[in-house]
Amino acid sequence: MRRLLVMALVATSLVAACGADAGGSRQSSNPDAPLQVVTTTTVLTDFAAVIGGERVGIYGLLKPNVDPHDYEPAPADLDAIAKARVIVKNGVGLEEWLDDTIRSSGTKATVADASEGITVRDLPAADRDAAHDHGDPHIWHDPRNATRMVTTIAAAFTAADPAGASVYAANLATYVAALRSLDTEIAADIDTLTNKKLVTNHDAFGYFVDRYGLTFVGSIIPSFDTSADLSASDLRNLVTAIKAEGVKAVFSESSLPAKTAASIAADAGVKVVEGDDALYGDGLGPAGSDGATYLTMMRHNAQTIASSLR
Repeated sequence: MRRLLVMALVATSLVAACGADAGGSRQSSNPDAPLQVVTTTTVLTDFAAVIGGERVGIYGLLKPNVDPHDYEPAPADLDAIAKARVIVKNGVGLEEWLDDTIRSSGTKATVADASEGITVRDLPAADRDAAHDHGDPHIWHDPRNATRMVTTIAAAFTAADPAGASVYAANLATYVAALRSLDTEIAADIDTLTNKKLVTNHDAFGYFVDRYGLTFVGSIIPSFDTSADLSASDLRNLVTAIKAEGVKAVFSESSLPAKTAASIAADAGVKVVEGDDALYGDGLGPAGSDGATYLTMMRHNAQTIASSLR
């Protein structure tokens, strides 16, 4: 299994207004903020900054465009976790490395599981084994789940920092309204399609597919986990399915090489969506990209899918 040694994010104190679409990774490493928070994924870093505003200092473990499925902590990460009062994780088995990391750090922080209260999709049978039987962890690809995630984050921040309760509540209300608007916008865009058949790099978009009525034909990596092995027969079967189903495009992902996606698309005689148009599957993109925040990432994915399948 591929290992990624990720150094900690060190960001400037950029705290955007709730629901804002610009500005990139909204992370503040301000050590003087009343509440020190560690987040595991880039999506959670964005959520935490939106809800916490200037009251939180955020240390994000994962960088933009880095695969969260398989990760090893750096010493600086352990230090940040040890000092944190709240740790926000995605849950559903995404951070299989986190429990050992928390134990190693000796932290007394409260761990908030952002998947709490969310109905989790079952994994495909091929993905189920002793290590991967939690369900599909890509819960954020449905804005209704994102609403539940930020609500859980706000509750954790309020419990740890009661003095900031009114700030967290106000930020939550504003952002939930933005998420509802986003959901309506995406549904309207996808509803215009007559061909809703989707092929992606890996099986990361199940919640998006379910929410907006798309048909998932297959993925190049036949798993939710990007470290899964590819086989020649899997790729041949996917080309056959693309042709048989009348799929219009193969979508690459920002955190994965596009070479195999381009090859599959060429063999099937359809276009590949890559480069700046690639989808954001496992997290956000860097500052200045279409995937810099959760709201811009979701709009980018929806608009790219809609325009490519028309």
